[in-house]
Amino acid sequence: MNFKTKFLLISFCCIIIINSFSQNTFIPDDNFEQALIDLGFDTPPLDDNVPTANINSITNLDIATRNISDLTGIQDFQALTNLDCSENQLSVLDVTQNTNLTELYCSNNMLTNLDVTNQTNLVRLWCFNNQLSSLDVSLKPNLISFRCENNQLTSLNISNLTGLNILTCEQNQIMALDVSDSANLSRLQCGNNQLTNLDVNNNTNLSFLSCEQNQITNLNLRNNNRLAFLYCFNNQISVLDLTQNSTLTDLNCSNNQLCTLNINNGNNSNLTAVNFDTNPDLDCVIVDNSNGNHSTWMPTSFTNYVETPSACSSFVSVDVLPNIIGTSYTLPTLNNGDYFTESGGMGTQLNPGDNISTSQTIYIFNETTCNSNESSFSVIINNDDYFIPKYFTPNNDGANDVWQVYDRLNLVNNISIYNRHGKLIKFLPSSASSWDGTFNGQLLNSGSYWYEIVLNTREIIRGYFALKR
Repeated sequence: MNFKTKFLLISFCCIIIINSFSQNTFIPDDNFEQALIDLGFDTPPLDDNVPTANINSITNLDIATRNISDLTGIQDFQALTNLDCSENQLSVLDVTQNTNLTELYCSNNMLTNLDVTNQTNLVRLWCFNNQLSSLDVSLKPNLISFRCENNQLTSLNISNLTGLNILTCEQNQIMALDVSDSANLSRLQCGNNQLTNLDVNNNTNLSFLSCEQNQITNLNLRNNNRLAFLYCFNNQISVLDLTQNSTLTDLNCSNNQLCTLNINNGNNSNLTAVNFDTNPDLDCVIVDNSNGNHSTWMPTSFTNYVETPSACSSFVSVDVLPNIIGTSYTLPTLNNGDYFTESGGMGTQLNPGDNISTSQTIYIFNETTCNSNESSFSVIINNDDYFIPKYFTPNNDGANDVWQVYDRLNLVNNISIYNRHGKLIKFLPSSASSWDGTFNGQLLNSGSYWYEIVLNTREIIRGYFALKR
């Protein structure tokens, strides 16, 4: 054989070898190759190669739960749009060449890095239960479902993901989460992170929110009127206003620092599960009907249900003292509250044992961590033999609820009270008796009423006073 013939033969063999290599894709993982054989994309025996022509037009590849540890060769699946390689043993996943991917499922592996910057058309990305410490999902306008829970993420930038509908990122170490661009978000699960704030004002389609086990102090849900499920337990929330959430069915806000829980939203009858246990400072819960059935709500022993926020103060105990008329008055010891010269715990604080020598109104103010309550009484310093009040306010607030003459020397024999037409309304046999503003059990209207006081000397004193409601 001459030299030229030998050269042509060697060249032809090289071409054959080169073509042979170029027509096959290297698949070093036997489990990956076996999966391709099972799917009909390769034939036995295992030889670490698969014909490239068999795979370069595949659009959907499901190789989940195959015990695959190496996905080398996936780069030749050029037409791939849907890849499910979840529940394997992957520590590396290189899909940088698979630019047509719209759905990528790689959960339950051991991935420490995932580069999806070339997958601009991603619609679904599920990479939960891995060891990812960072992940860039920017420039993914079509992404609607993103699951990255149970990784090691410390931050997550989802800005510009305007189409996002589902986001689950719980069980990471995320310190801040901005979901303001994702107005279509209907499901958000971000529990078990390190969030101190969560703003969902723009997420008006939100129906499911779980943000439990964070450090959130404020949660404004007034714009989320489609919310049905709310799980925000184990945070530091002090106020939870659910008055605008009329579709709510499940609520767990236990283990917070709630001072206010307002569920007066017209939908209490449809609540299937409510748990606000372990909020030790919560004095009361505001509901649709305070007499409704709350027997299945947690804690079951809780009974302080009201219908208005102002009614919560009634659960704070405060002492009540009668009005005092005398030449002086010594403040007694209190069980609930402290003395002040102005309402709301303002002014000068007075102490038990203080001697009051000037006429004034004294307030007894008591507060818990969350609420407060107060009562008041009048001290009228009068050195005359008797004192006739010019008005009273029978509204059951504990102050000036009855009209009564102060008779220091017991000079009064009896008192008659008349209306403006001269009709006898009440007869009091002595100054020790009082009138509560009723006639035959009926409340009388505000107005002027006349009195006739007969002294023991038979002297008669006449005048009028006002009833104010």
